[in-house]
This record gives sequence, C-alpha cells and structure tokens, in this order.
Amino acid sequence: MNQSSEHVRKVEALISHILRGGVVISLLVISFGLALSLRHHRDYFSSAGALKQITTPGREVPHSVGEVLHGVAEMRGEAIIAAGLLLLIATPVVRVAVSILVFVFDKDWMFVVITAFVLGMLILSFFLGRVEG
Repeated sequence: MNQSSEHVRKVEALISHILRGGVVISLLVISFGLALSLRHHRDYFSSAGALKQITTPGREVPHSVGEVLHGVAEMRGEAIIAAGLLLLIATPVVRVAVSILVFVFDKDWMFVVITAFVLGMLILSFFLGRVEG
C-alpha cells in the first residue's frame, strides 16, 4: 500500500470515528435525559393525560442554546435531551471542520475554499434559521 492510499485510509477512518462517536455520544446523552425525565415524572407511566402532556403544543422546552445549558445545569431531562440533539446536529458540522484541516494539511487549497464555504453556510443557517411555535 503506497503512502497516499494509507493517508486516505487514515483520513476516512478519522471521519468515520467522528461520525460514529458523535452519534453514540448523542444517543447516550439523549437516553440519559429520557431516563431522567421518566424518573422525575413517574406519572408518565400511569397516566395517559400526563404522557400526552409531553407533546402538547406550548409545552415549555428549551428553544435556545442558553436555555439548554441552563436546563442541563439544573439537570432537567428535556434540556439534556435537547443537548443530545444539538450534539447530533453538530456531528456533521465537526466533520466538515475536520475536513478543512485535512485539506490544509494536504495543501489542497481549492478544497479548503470549497469546504470552508460549506462550513460557513452551515453555520450561517444556524443563525438565520427560526423556530416557529
């Protein structure tokens, strides 16, 4: 195996680890948040009305990163679940950022520019996006 194909294999393994790790960590955080919610609200198991309350429109759930962090600090299950979902969303963004670093290391400037543009658009979409509700 030549040095170039070995480098490509290492990069692909790194990206694979990032994606798998992000998904696994997100799953663990979401599962912990769910378990914490169910522990604090045992009535979800016995009352259909209480369980339905989870999906009721207007329910107070964290809608910003600040609210998520505040809720996580208070060990609120809904906030921990939201943090897990944010980690899941961040996983492919981290993958794009790592790709930029790989392209810089390889001195592949055209792909640095293209991938940096993609990363910029991803980040911009987070700031411009709105949640209605």
